[in-house]
Amino acid sequence: MEEMTKHGRVGLAALRAGMDRKTARKYVKTGKLPSESIPPRRWRTHQDAFVEHWPELEAMLRESPGLEAKTVFERLLEKYPGRYQAGQLRTLQRRMKAWRAEHGPDKDVVLAQLHRPGEAAQTDFTWATELAVTIMGQPLVHMLCVFTLPFSNWCWATVCLSESVAAIRRGIQRALFQLGRVPQWHQTDNSTSATHRIPDGKGAMGPGSGKRPFNEDYLAIMHHFGMKPRTTEIGKKEQNGDVEAANGALKRALEQALLVRGSRDFESRDAWQSLIDEVVRKANHRRGQRVTTELAAMRELHVGKLPEFVEQDVRVSEWSTVRVKHCAYSVPSRLIGEWVKVRIFEDRIEVRYAGKEQLSCERLRGRHLHRIDYRHIIWSLIRKPGGFARYVYREELFPSVLFRRAYDAIQTPHHGLNGDLEYLRILHLAASTMQADIEIALSLLLDAGEPITTATVKALATAKTTIDIPDLVAPSVDLAAYDALIAEVGT
Repeated sequence: MEEMTKHGRVGLAALRAGMDRKTARKYVKTGKLPSESIPPRRWRTHQDAFVEHWPELEAMLRESPGLEAKTVFERLLEKYPGRYQAGQLRTLQRRMKAWRAEHGPDKDVVLAQLHRPGEAAQTDFTWATELAVTIMGQPLVHMLCVFTLPFSNWCWATVCLSESVAAIRRGIQRALFQLGRVPQWHQTDNSTSATHRIPDGKGAMGPGSGKRPFNEDYLAIMHHFGMKPRTTEIGKKEQNGDVEAANGALKRALEQALLVRGSRDFESRDAWQSLIDEVVRKANHRRGQRVTTELAAMRELHVGKLPEFVEQDVRVSEWSTVRVKHCAYSVPSRLIGEWVKVRIFEDRIEVRYAGKEQLSCERLRGRHLHRIDYRHIIWSLIRKPGGFARYVYREELFPSVLFRRAYDAIQTPHHGLNGDLEYLRILHLAASTMQADIEIALSLLLDAGEPITTATVKALATAKTTIDIPDLVAPSVDLAAYDALIAEVGT
């Protein structure tokens, strides 16, 4: 057809197109492409295998539209043995699909929504473990709290460890302070960070309850920033479609950034967060005018940041521990019986007494876990070594594998209480000096097969070692060679 527009000669056009002259004349005469010249097929190429029992199957589909083809086919095999073969399942699937399209029930229509600038923000949590990020070689199991403005698709992401109130508080306020503006509404799904269930006597939502009520802590966040809270319908995640789509786009962008970086290992979580901030900042910059329009429609942010912790008053037990969120943490024994303030962050806890920090450690994730520091209780164990054998948190008194190996080696010649006392003295030495020095001494003794005693460990740990520093003579630099090279290049 292109050749015909150039010169109008059918023979030459057919030759250059690689077809017979008569065929080319036919296409020119009809004005249709070859694919358009083939009439639609209105006959079957083989006999319908299910024509005999189709009325029965159709009645089943009308009565129970949710039946799957595999279920129907298995029923046919049972009812009519030898009549159908396993390879005919795909034929039945196509037949049922065509029937549903023509006679089946109506389907839910996804109604595209028109977003107004500055009206609402959407927040959602998404797992980021597939990015395989590590911190100092250790896998980081974490989520991202993603905050999105549907009109412009401006987004911000915050690293978090769980889907908690502390995480959503930190994610929302990091996004708002980066944005400098506040939307009218804030929308989430029905996650436990924003909502909770109030069961009736039968363990279900009460009559007329509709949606789940909001958590008081979440409502306090909304009140502080002046936003109105709302949630999607239960089981209707498509109502949060903009942020759901942003989750996937963000992780693809982060995957590319990690590939360009050449490493997935970071020195800290803050370093990983900095890379995320850089990626989303560049993406937001490319959204241009729609972001400007959305910013102009929102009011300015005029409040300070909320504290990123919850504070509780806890009394120190006689075990020298405090219970926080169903987990036990040891504290210095001098605080036994005292009331302390515990600041619960998303990733750590701080124990304070009289306004001074007494303990800061990583927060345990889960229930009925414990974190016991041997330095807090070693003095009591030295005075009462008999309590070591059945101490509830005994395994926590082996700070590393070397200490466990050392304990087993000590128990070989000293069984029972004497061996426990010898080990506790070594542990006391580690608490009084440097644990790293004690580990080096234990390693040397274990490798040499020497007996492990408090005296030998102390002698090795406190031995002064000197390092011979060689005298280095600064070499003289002769610049004449460079002058000769410059002169040679100049010529």
